[in-house]
Amino acid sequence: MGNILSSLPKTIHVSLGLAILLFLGLFFGNGGFEFDRLFWSWLTRFFHVVVAIMWIGLLWYFNFVQIPNMPKIPDEQKPAIGKVIAPAALFYFRWAAFLTVVSGLILALLNGYAHEAMTLGIGSGGGKYTAIGIGMWLGLYMAFNVWFVIWPNQKKALGIVDCEPEIKAKSARTAMLFSRTNTLLSLPMLLSMVIAQNLY
Repeated sequence: MGNILSSLPKTIHVSLGLAILLFLGLFFGNGGFEFDRLFWSWLTRFFHVVVAIMWIGLLWYFNFVQIPNMPKIPDEQKPAIGKVIAPAALFYFRWAAFLTVVSGLILALLNGYAHEAMTLGIGSGGGKYTAIGIGMWLGLYMAFNVWFVIWPNQKKALGIVDCEPEIKAKSARTAMLFSRTNTLLSLPMLLSMVIAQNLY
């Protein structure tokens, strides 16, 4: 067991294998499922939730752990964060944001509410469409921030892109403020999506 848990790829492969076994058990235990729109909708939702956990989990890691504690780290140790940990975390962060948006849009199309949600339920009775639409628009705005504000500024702040020291400092602050903006919007976004699934 230690051999598996000491390797992240092995751990993920075993986790995926267990999830597949659980799925097969539930599949055959319930007499099987039709591989229809409902099945693909469920599979897409599962993927959507997994990548969303990665995205928002890393967003909260940056805002609850890394940013508040950076001033406490001695200067000689900061390159370990800036050159190794932060770039790796930002890789998963930005691609998880992208995959969350793509899978969410596919899910909306599969379930036939993409237009109603994107128009916030106007003319469609509101309710669920308004709730999921608010969540989708917040998610799109947050993903835009990740790719077009946070990531370009983080590249300067972390020294991935060469720039003057004053630009580096300004870029670090801009990235932090937009990351905080996403943190501010994360609970309303999650709330609206959970409401859409459970109260309507």
